[in-house]
Amino acid sequence: MRIGIGVETGASLDQTLENFRRAEADGFASAWASNIFGYDAISLLALAGRVTERIELGTFVVPTYPRHPVAIAQQALTTSAAAPGRFTLGIGLSHKVVIEDMFGLDYSRPARHMREYLSVLNPLLAGEATRFTGDEYRVAARFEVPGAPKPSLVIAALGPQMLKLAGSMADGTATWMGGPRYLRETAIPAIRAAAAEAGRPEPRIVAGFPVALTSNVDAALEAAAHVFQVYGQLPSYRAVLDVEGAANPADIAIVGGEDEVRRQVRELAEAGVTDFNASVFGVREDPEAPARTREFLAELARSEL
Repeated sequence: MRIGIGVETGASLDQTLENFRRAEADGFASAWASNIFGYDAISLLALAGRVTERIELGTFVVPTYPRHPVAIAQQALTTSAAAPGRFTLGIGLSHKVVIEDMFGLDYSRPARHMREYLSVLNPLLAGEATRFTGDEYRVAARFEVPGAPKPSLVIAALGPQMLKLAGSMADGTATWMGGPRYLRETAIPAIRAAAAEAGRPEPRIVAGFPVALTSNVDAALEAAAHVFQVYGQLPSYRAVLDVEGAANPADIAIVGGEDEVRRQVRELAEAGVTDFNASVFGVREDPEAPARTREFLAELARSEL
């Protein structure tokens, strides 16, 4: 399993790019940028690609609805040219509260939307012509971006329909708030079966988890419950937390000393996770926890897990 890290993107652009350089210098296999209400993650990774040389750079994840698949393909290929062979495009549906209440778009048929989106996007990312007529998209387009290999494409997939699409039409999935039992018993078997049925290679499983290396476990769990509280209220995440038997996001956080963190990370590798995306969070009672967590995860990334 390759160990990566979610990069802090709330600082200035120069500092954010320095965070990517540091992730590479520390030995992480990958660095992931979220796309919420700050920097555009795809554009940010194009810049990060010019200040790094080795590390994989991925979006975790970019919402599809506000971005036409032709537009996102052009943007993604440009970023792929900036970081050849190192860019992974992670896309997702986002949530009804965002797409309808904030953006004013229709979120009534998310699975159909993603199926059509991928039908348009996949050939464009491969440099092929797209001709597609569906309910949402009617497209005839093609791009030629010199020096831009087809990026890896992963989909934020949690429920059965999206896992099937991720296995049959993409390179894998990017999960968040899915605990080890959910991954081992539900998500990984479903996406692997879909990929096999479609004749595709075994899919990537990029799993994001909150992580804190600390001896103050109770304080860390309290911090996780507060920091990640909103995810327990969004229907798609609430559903997988329920499958896990988790009362709130703190219940799936990886928290404890070195042996415990190593054990839980290894458990994910044994379950079939191919890429680990660590979301390091702070603990008020243990101010050194983030630095200690990052250092330990970097050691794991450089070693044979």
